[in-house]
Parts: sequence; C-alpha cells; structure tokens
Amino acid sequence: MTELTAHHVGVTVTDLEEVLAFYRDVLGFDVLDRFTVSGEAFADGVGVVGATGRFAHLDGGSVRVELVEYDPEGSNCTADAINQPGAKHVGFVVDDVAAFYDGLPADVETLSEPRTTESGTTILFLRDPEGNLVEVLET
Repeated sequence: MTELTAHHVGVTVTDLEEVLAFYRDVLGFDVLDRFTVSGEAFADGVGVVGATGRFAHLDGGSVRVELVEYDPEGSNCTADAINQPGAKHVGFVVDDVAAFYDGLPADVETLSEPRTTESGTTILFLRDPEGNLVEVLET
C-alpha cells in the first residue's frame, strides 16, 4: 500500500482576494503559488458540474494552506461553533500565543483571549474574514 503524507489543508472561500489578504497580511504566510483550474477532468474530479477553481497556496511551514474560490459557488457551511458535527478548523503553532494575540488587528474576531488548557497547551481560536475557524497554539 502507498504511504500517505500530508500535502495541504484546504479552505473553500467566497472571496479569495479578501481571505488571501488575511492569511498573508495578518497571519504572515507567504504566497507560494496562484493558479486557476477548470475543464472536464477538474469538474469530474471535484464532483461539481462546470467547476472552475481559483487557488492560492500559502507556506504554512510543515503544511501548505490552500485557499480556493469555486465557480459555481456552493452554499455556505461555515460552522458557528467548534463543537458542531462537521466543524473544521486549521491549526498553526507559534512560539508565543500571547504575543501573537497582542499583535492581531483590532477587527480580528477571536473566541476568547489565549487560554492554557489542563493539557498545558495554550490555545487561541479566531475567525478569518469569512468566519472559518483558525486555531493558534503554543505547546
């Protein structure tokens, strides 16, 4: 059997430019690549008739972050709470969550201030401009 290794985490968005600016300018990720994919093979592969995807790949350190805007756009399924079945989030590690939190622009929505859990991990959950959950942690 072929061994699987992580390549990327994907986040589907409605406004690629707005969300890309957040991941690049607020979270500090470098843009690795931008491209558009369409055609019958792509549409068949993603299971969306007539699909075109506009992609941005970002350097997330040990994993690539893929932002993609689809045409046609599907319905919104952003979870309101982390405990909702089907809720998803992307997680990133920093050396100092409190310093990261202090450096966030005032308009970035967070679920709380940084909290150290009983496991000893300090966590911070925030939302990107479209409401997708992002976890920043310090172990």
